[in-house]
Parts: sequence; C-alpha cells; structure tokens
Amino acid sequence: MPTEIQVQAIPPVLAERDLLGCAQTGTGKTAAFVLPILQLLSGRVGNGRIRALVLSPTRELAAQIGERTGAYGRHLGVRHTIVYGGVSQRRQEIELKDKPEILIATPGRLLDLINQRIIALDAVEILVLDEADRMLDMGFLPDVRRIVARVPAVRQTLLFSATMPREIMGLAQSILRDPVHISVSPAVTTAETVAQAVYFVEKADKRSLLRGLLEREAIARVLVFSRTKHGADRIAKDLVRSGVDAAA
Repeated sequence: MPTEIQVQAIPPVLAERDLLGCAQTGTGKTAAFVLPILQLLSGRVGNGRIRALVLSPTRELAAQIGERTGAYGRHLGVRHTIVYGGVSQRRQEIELKDKPEILIATPGRLLDLINQRIIALDAVEILVLDEADRMLDMGFLPDVRRIVARVPAVRQTLLFSATMPREIMGLAQSILRDPVHISVSPAVTTAETVAQAVYFVEKADKRSLLRGLLEREAIARVLVFSRTKHGADRIAKDLVRSGVDAAA
C-alpha cells in the first residue's frame, strides 16, 4: 500500500514536473522520488554519465537512499553510487569509474570531486534536494547553490523539506519551474498521553536548565538528545558532576 506522499508525488514526477514537497522522515519520501526516477531513467537510452543527482545533508541519509535505490532498481540495470565526506575518497573514485547514472551525494564531498574534475554534472536530467531545511541548518545552502549552477538549466527538479523557512522558499523559487506543491504530515503523531513544552533559553544556559528540570520534576528515566556525540559526552559529564546517574 503506497503512503500518502507516494500517492501524491509519483504521478507528477513521472510526468516530468518539478515538485516542491513538504514531508518529514518516516512518510515514505525516499520511495516517492527513487521509484519514478528509476522508471524514467530505465526508459531512456543512457550515455554513461550522471543523469540523476540526489543531494542529501548527511552521509547516513545518503547511505539510506543509496540502499533503497539499489533494492528498488536491482533488476533495471540503472547504476548508482554514493559519495560523502568523512571517509577516504579513493573507493568512491573507483566506483565512479563504473559510470553510475544516479549519484547520491552530500554537498561538501561532491564539490570537492567537482573541483578535482572527477565528477561532471553537465548531463544531469533530474536533480533532487532531500531534507533541504537540514541542509540550511548545517550551512550547506551556499554549496547547494554552487552545485545547482553546475547542472543543466533544463532539467527536472524535486525539492523536499520538512519545514519551509524563508530561505528554503527562496531557494525553491529560484530553481523550480511551475512546481507541483504537495504537503504530507507524518503518519505517526504524538500520543495524547505525552505532554509537550518548549523552553526558550540561551545556549549557555541549556545544561543548567536541564539540571533544574531534573531536580524539580519527579522523573525516573530521561532520554536527552544532543546534536553531536561530543555534546552528548559533555551533557552526561555535567549531570554526573551534579549527582545524576547519566551515560552518553
């Protein structure tokens, strides 16, 4: 059974329309663009060059998209590969020599390979920006604009974002042509038994606020999320110093 975003996104993508999708992780978004891209490319004569480019904010998401692309297209003969930073590029260079038609990439490593003239994007027919708001948060928007300038002006462009801040809307308006707009809420919503609250606090006061909450509230177990593992280590050490049994 297709998810709501797949029902809404796949027909216009197959019709080669540009698309602006507001959808979060967990809605089936990856299949919503990978499946029609595979069908479109498998029905066209390849030229041994990159024909579809998917930009992802993190290597974890890039790897997930790559895994799904391989699973969905294993009988189609449409080659794909993944490039991302944080690892040696040598293996990625070897895989690029197999002339993939679909490239899944993080912006930084892709620009490095472009500047080294290892990758050319002048044959790209379909461009996908996945989780664009996360790329904005991570400071990748200038890199994204540099990459967009390297792909042909005549192309199909798909942009997905969980939120639509002003900067993402500006990006969408500059790179999309008469796009189809879709918006899908995640299938899972917060349970009615869960109470939610937001605290507006300066960055330097976050850990003291956390300590205060743990002291005031009768909470037996707490799960705290941090953006980085270094941050998680610092939070745990701070709580231990305050007499709270904590681990990262």
